Amino acid sequence: MSQVLPAEGGLRRVIGDGESFPDGEVEGLGPDELLALYRNLVLLRTYDERSVVYHRQGRIGTYAIFWNHEAMQAGGVFALEERDWIFPAYRESAIGLLRGMPVSTVLSWWRGHPSGWWNPAEFNVASICVPIATQIPHAVGFAWGSALKGEDRVALTFFGDGATSEGSFHEGATFAGVMKAPVVLFCNNNHWAISTPLSAQTAAPTLADKAIGYGMPGIRVDGGDVLAVYQATREAVARARAGEGPTFIEAVTYRAAPHATADDPSIYIDLERVEVEKENECVGRFERYLLRAGVLTEARVEEIKQEALELMRTGIVEAEAEPPADPGLVFEHAYANPPPALADDLAELRRVLGE
Repeated sequence: MSQVLPAEGGLRRVIGDGESFPDGEVEGLGPDELLALYRNLVLLRTYDERSVVYHRQGRIGTYAIFWNHEAMQAGGVFALEERDWIFPAYRESAIGLLRGMPVSTVLSWWRGHPSGWWNPAEFNVASICVPIATQIPHAVGFAWGSALKGEDRVALTFFGDGATSEGSFHEGATFAGVMKAPVVLFCNNNHWAISTPLSAQTAAPTLADKAIGYGMPGIRVDGGDVLAVYQATREAVARARAGEGPTFIEAVTYRAAPHATADDPSIYIDLERVEVEKENECVGRFERYLLRAGVLTEARVEEIKQEALELMRTGIVEAEAEPPADPGLVFEHAYANPPPALADDLAELRRVLGE
């Protein structure tokens, strides 16, 4: 079971430090499940690290880094059934990998290639929302509609702390609470909305305290502890599936990487805190937990990391083998009745591109 730490605002934690804070366990997770969860973490970490390199080589544009957010993503998704849906934001761009989406598809999304768009119904993963918080009403509406149709589905939507300052969050949360929609509102609170600190976003003691205003429980969990995240999300999913309505989860961490590859966080972030967080980042923390438990060996660690690297290598080759996209696709579905000037714009673009 998780331990609640009152001194840290009621934060839940399962993974200890091997010394003063003892390790806990989560009922229902045996060695096979723990290893599967670890593989998911490593896959996400490998994708993120290689994508940063991919960007630096000029092979993709600006990239939203999610380093040290993997425990929130992998732990949350692991608590779902295949029939449940995920509504991601841009920081969860690789979440589809946990549902079997090809690496090349996610890479193509970042390359701006049409092969990077998927059929949401194939993976039960909605399209990525870049506008802040707009995926929250989508998830709530889907969950409510699914309940009206008598389907046994739960929707999980991810968003950052900055999203709680947006009207879409308020509207989605209000609707979810009133309609008792089977949805989990998962907030990854890394304390920064780009360069805006959490203290400038809310006067509430915690983001989880906001939940009471929407008629739902609020849970605070250590966002770097994948087992605590999984356990909290599993409880929220069970509650939603039982018809008891939504749950707000505040997963607390600290952003240890830039907001995106276009960001220089050194001018605003707490660099000392970043170094502390890097020492206890979520993948290494879970890895040490599994080594202490005898579930993992050093040899298996290397094997799993090499498997993830090979998947990335293959995915990059496949993504870059896609034929160049027709720029006309950008214009094709912009208007039901295209204005005459649109054709001139397309002709000018083709001229600039040398087509």
